[in-house]
Amino acid sequence: MSPVLALTAGALFAAGTYLIMQRLLTRIIIGVGLLSHGANLLLLGSGGAPGAAPILDGGDQVMSDPLPQALVLTALVITFGVTAFLLALAYRSQVLTRSDAVEDDLEDRRISAAHGREVA
Repeated sequence: MSPVLALTAGALFAAGTYLIMQRLLTRIIIGVGLLSHGANLLLLGSGGAPGAAPILDGGDQVMSDPLPQALVLTALVITFGVTAFLLALAYRSQVLTRSDAVEDDLEDRRISAAHGREVA
C-alpha cells in the first residue's frame, strides 16, 4: 500500500471518529460516512498491485485478488443501509424535538450521580 493511500485512509478515520463523537446527528451521519470511506480505501489498498482480471486466463500474468473488491462492494451496500436508517432517525428526532442535538439520558445521569461521577 502506498504511503499516500495509508495517510488518506488514516485522515478519513480520524475525521470520522471526531465527527461521531459530536452531539449533532448530522455530524454523526457524516462521520459514519467518512469512516466507511476510510475502511473501503484501506480494503482496496490492501488488495495489492493491480493485475489481470481474475475471470480471464491471463497466462503468465499475475491475477488481481477479487476478495478486497468484493468486500468493498459489500461494505458499500451495508453503509448505504445504515446511512438510510440514520437519516430516518435524524428526521424523526427533528420532527419530535425540533432539534438536531442528542440529549443526555436522565437514567444515565442518575446512575452516574449514584457512582459519584460528575456530569458536565
